[in-house]
Amino acid sequence: MTVRRVVVDHVLFVVADLDASRGLYTAALAPLGYEELYPQDDCVSYGAEDLDDFTICRGEPVTTAGHVAFSAEGRDAVDAFFAAAVANGATVRGEPGVWTQYSARYYAAFVNDLHQNNVEAVWHAPEPVVDAPRRPGVP
Repeated sequence: MTVRRVVVDHVLFVVADLDASRGLYTAALAPLGYEELYPQDDCVSYGAEDLDDFTICRGEPVTTAGHVAFSAEGRDAVDAFFAAAVANGATVRGEPGVWTQYSARYYAAFVNDLHQNNVEAVWHAPEPVVDAPRRPGVP
C-alpha cells in the first residue's frame, strides 16, 4: 500500500449560497467519513477526528474551476460519494471507475459542485482493480 504524506494542510472554497453548498458537501462527504466540524454563520468546516481539512465559506468572489480530491476507504465509499453529490445538486464530471491515466489502482469519481469546481473522491487500491469500468482521459 502507498504511504502518503500530507502536503496541504487545508482547502477553502468560497461559495455564493452556503445552505445549498452545505447540503451538497455534507451529503457527499459523509460516505467518506468526513463530517461537519465547527459550523458557523458564514462557514462550515469538514473533516475527521477534529481535523478541519476542508471549509466552505459564503462570500465573493466565489471559488470556480478549483479541484479537490478526497480520500476514500474503498469503492463503495467512492460510489456513495458520487451518488450523494449528484442527488444534492452536483453535476457529473466523471463516473466511478478506474482512471487508467493515473494507474490501474486509481478508482475515483468526479463531480462539478455548484460553482463548477472539480470535486473528486479517490481510492488508491492495494492491487489493480480489474472488475470496474475503465475510464480513459482526464475528467
